[in-house]
Formats: sequence, structure tokens, C-alpha cells
Amino acid sequence: MHIQAPAVLARVIGAGVAGLCAAYALARRGVDVEIVERERASGLGCSRFAGGMIAPWCELESAEPLVATLGEEALDFWSREIGVATRAGSLVVAPRRERVELSDFARRTSHFEALDGEGIAALEPDLAGRFEAGLFFPHEAHLDPRAAMVVLTERLAQMPNVVFRFEQEEAGLAPLPDWTIDCRGLAARDALAGLRGVKGEMLILRSEEISFTRPVRMLHPRRPVYVVPRGDGLFMVGATMIENEERARVTARSVVELINSAFAVHPAFAEAEIVETGSDLRPAFADNLPRLLKRDRTLYINGLYRHGFLLAPALARRAVEVVVNDGYFPEVMDAHSNQRATAGRPRHHVANAAAGTGV
Repeated sequence: MHIQAPAVLARVIGAGVAGLCAAYALARRGVDVEIVERERASGLGCSRFAGGMIAPWCELESAEPLVATLGEEALDFWSREIGVATRAGSLVVAPRRERVELSDFARRTSHFEALDGEGIAALEPDLAGRFEAGLFFPHEAHLDPRAAMVVLTERLAQMPNVVFRFEQEEAGLAPLPDWTIDCRGLAARDALAGLRGVKGEMLILRSEEISFTRPVRMLHPRRPVYVVPRGDGLFMVGATMIENEERARVTARSVVELINSAFAVHPAFAEAEIVETGSDLRPAFADNLPRLLKRDRTLYINGLYRHGFLLAPALARRAVEVVVNDGYFPEVMDAHSNQRATAGRPRHHVANAAAGTGV
């Protein structure tokens, strides 16, 4: 006689990008999933204000190699499996007087092609004559985080083994789950020592005079900026990383600096409509690396810093293996394993501008 194994119930706490990705991965493996969110809908936390750049190799400029390694998994997830990302690459430029910034960026990153002014204009005609050199990362992608959250929520709602519980807290819910997947972000400081908030501010501008196909990052020692196209004349402008925990307050200084930086990318942004300003706190540990922490039957997915959409798919996949197969992943489950996991790994450059190609 065949005895069917009892169903496994996983309760995911938090319906941001980490929680939804974890829930999706678990449900796809046959786990019964209950998603508990204190807000009225999914994606209303810091995921709402993300840039949406799936740019693992650009992030090597300031992040550990582990971030790029994990982030590569997000490219197929968002573009093929979920179908919300555009794989048009990333363009990095710098003003003429800041060419050293471009050389430094090239030295730290990988998987790019060096461009001259004509190459930049071929990719983004609206930038013709504005920059003399740049780097193109052809395999990277971008998405609209809010649209991505809607699509992922709809996918989950269609799964028979998934239940959403909005405007609820975990306390008192029954039955008790076999596993709890804690994706509360900064709210998990009650359980995770050393978790801090890093404030990020952004603008959404509307301009009918500019058309970009891909994210454009402009390097500057004091005012770097990225401009991400969102369609219908909308652009997300961001770059601020502030070590304070004023969640909702956008400062006038940040708005001025972001607008000035966008203007330096293209003067037409000076006449753009400010559609929205926003800010929130990204959860991070001291080393700005993600964690998948197991405590009895609770898994904490946290510390994704400013890489939520980039890292969430990889963390979700590992979380499923822990739940289903008792998996162990030292690169994210051991807080001190990153140096061992990445030591000696070569950085492959498609074309290294710092090695004599004219940048």
C-alpha cells in the first residue's frame, strides 16, 4: 500500500521581492505556501522603490564577487521564467573630465565592451555627441519593479497551493507551519543582530524628449547617477545611499543632486516633469552581503542591501533546497564564508578598457 507523504506547509513572512521569490520557488516544488503580509498588498516595501537593474557585472564595481555570481541567476529568472525583464544591456558613461572614473570602473568589473562616442550614439541616439567613451554590458537586463511584483503576485495567486494573507501579522495564525521563511527586511532586527537600514532615494521623471533603450549609468566621484527607462516617457533616477534610517523623508538636497545629475546625462531632463519622489530603507549587514540563516525550522532571507531584485531569485532557490533537501550553502549560510567561496576566482573581461583599449 502506498502511503502519501504529508504536505509541507511553509509560511513566508513578507511579500516584498524576497518573500515573493521564495514563495514562488517553494510552490513550484510542491510545497504548500502561506504568504503573510501586514500591508494591504504585495510589493509596498522597499521593493517599490528599487531601480530594477539586473546588472551583476556592473555591480562588481563596488560589490563582492559573490553578488555577481548569485546575481547571474536573476537574468534568466526575470527575463525568461517570469517574462518581465528586458535584456538590452547596461550602458556606463562618464564626462570627459572624469575618464579616470571610467577606467576604474572597467578595472573592477567584467563582461563589457569598450565604446567610443560613435558606439554610444549607435546604442542610444539621444546621447550622440555627449560622451566620448563608455562601457557596454550587453548581457545585463532591467525591469519595472512594480510591474514585476504585480506579475509575480498574479502567478502565485493562480497556484492552488498558495494562499495570501494580507493585512495580517504572523502571531496567532494557525496551523503552525513546518517552516517559516522570514523575509521581513529591516523589521527582522528583532531577530537578526547587526541588521541596519541604508536609505535610498529616487525620482520618477517624465520626458517626451528622451528615449533610452537601457539603463544609463553616469560615473562621477561625488554625484553618480543611474537613469532607468520605464516606458511611456518615464525614467527612474537614483543613486543615493545614505547611512541613516529616516524611511520616508526625501531631502531637497537629494532631489537637487539627482536632477542635476540627470541633467548632466541629458539636458532635456531639466524640463522633465517630476512624477514621484520616494525613499525607503534597504536591509543590510556590515559587509553588505546577503544571508540565508537557518534557526531550527525558520529560515531568514535578509541583507540583500540594494540588490533585492538581483539576489532574490538565487536566495529563493537555495531556500527551497534547505526546506526540501536539507541543503547547505556556505556562501550565504556562513557569514564568514565569502572570502573562501570567492578567493582566487578570475574575473573575465570581454574587453577591458583599462588594459589599453582607449578609455
